[in-house]
Amino acid sequence: MEVEHPSEINANLVDSDSLFNGDVEQSGVELIKNELNGNGPVSTINEARLNAKAKRRLRKNSSRDSGRGDSVSDNGENGRGLQPTSPKTKLMDRKSRSGKGRGLPKKGGAGGKGVWGTPCQVYDEEVVFDVKDPNYDEDQESCVYETTVLPLDEKSFEKSVTPIVQEYFQHGDTNEVAEMLKDLNLGDMKCGLPMLAVSIALEGKASHRELTSKLLHDLCGTLLSTRDVEISFDKLLGELPELVLDTPRAPQLVGQFIARAVGDGILNKSYIDAHKGTVDCDHSREALNRAAVLLSMTRVGRKIDSVWGLGGGQQPVKNLVKEIDMLLKEYVLSGDVSEAERCLQELEVPHFHHELVYEAILMVLEASGDTTYKMMLNLLEALWKSAVITLDQMKRGYDRIYHEIPDINLDVPHAYSVLERFVEDCFRAGIISKQIRDQCPSRGRKRFVSEGDGGRLKSESY
Repeated sequence: MEVEHPSEINANLVDSDSLFNGDVEQSGVELIKNELNGNGPVSTINEARLNAKAKRRLRKNSSRDSGRGDSVSDNGENGRGLQPTSPKTKLMDRKSRSGKGRGLPKKGGAGGKGVWGTPCQVYDEEVVFDVKDPNYDEDQESCVYETTVLPLDEKSFEKSVTPIVQEYFQHGDTNEVAEMLKDLNLGDMKCGLPMLAVSIALEGKASHRELTSKLLHDLCGTLLSTRDVEISFDKLLGELPELVLDTPRAPQLVGQFIARAVGDGILNKSYIDAHKGTVDCDHSREALNRAAVLLSMTRVGRKIDSVWGLGGGQQPVKNLVKEIDMLLKEYVLSGDVSEAERCLQELEVPHFHHELVYEAILMVLEASGDTTYKMMLNLLEALWKSAVITLDQMKRGYDRIYHEIPDINLDVPHAYSVLERFVEDCFRAGIISKQIRDQCPSRGRKRFVSEGDGGRLKSESY
């Protein structure tokens, strides 16, 4: 038996490149067949077995690396870009298999657990009519349902309209009142609206009465008719004996309301003449006479629109100053603190109360006796305790006096000394704070005491 040369054995062996091409397995099988037939050497068979074992191990490693995507290819390049082949990696991959979508969240972000939908989404109940339903009616598909509001009775009318009128005195918007009244379905109670508004305004301020007259003018023609206004004022004249119990000036005020209504065109001009001879109540007769006098004054140039005057901050500053000056002068003559307080509140200018403080102190500085001094001290103390004048308004009034005291002293020689004494008494009465008292200015002067003092200078204040 001839032995082959080692070079021939190497030639028969599989090279390194065939390990990756699948030739090793075939060569090993052929060598094993030759061995069984007695044609192949033992060393060649052993090498073929080793090569086949290495091939199986290489296949196992390559399958593991392919799942991670980091195996090395034949060319030595990294295999991260390869598609995953492991079933487990396919389950972990969340890439869309349908090839649709832009990667946005499902349902716009409203598909999570416990989510009812996207924000501001409204779910309308869709009513589906089934033709096979035994209760099916063709008219139901075209049927329109409307909410109906029952007309108000007398008790519910007063309970519902009174808050609306009181709120109107705060904002003064007649359009808002009209919209709210349209939703109430007044029905036959429309004629009671002017009477209710006027009766509420009788207990209020002058500005409330002016707002009531504007409200009646704006509602007439849209929500009210001229007939409704006439019926309402007829009832109001009949209720005057009861209204006088709460408001003693009710006849004069109702007469002014009637005159203003005639001037605004919501009452006929013949209304007063038609009722003069038909009323038996003295209060009603007084109200009609008051309205007739006011309307006659319009012929000489006075406007009926100013029957209530200008209330609150609508008044010019000159008029307010004049009113406060008249108030203080009447108080000095009468000495009635409660009347002065009432007149001050009727001006409806809480932001201008510092003018009263200024004028009161100025009258104290200009007065010659102690009567005005004590009366103004009592007035400021009463207004402070009743909280009519606030701390801010009190401070502003004193600051104005402190700022103008040099000019006042030119006309009133002892103004500084009187002011210091008055400020000290106000502090003891609790009207002003210690800070306001300490800000009071004092004027000192230097003079010679006498010739026997050797020309010494002495500082002394008035």
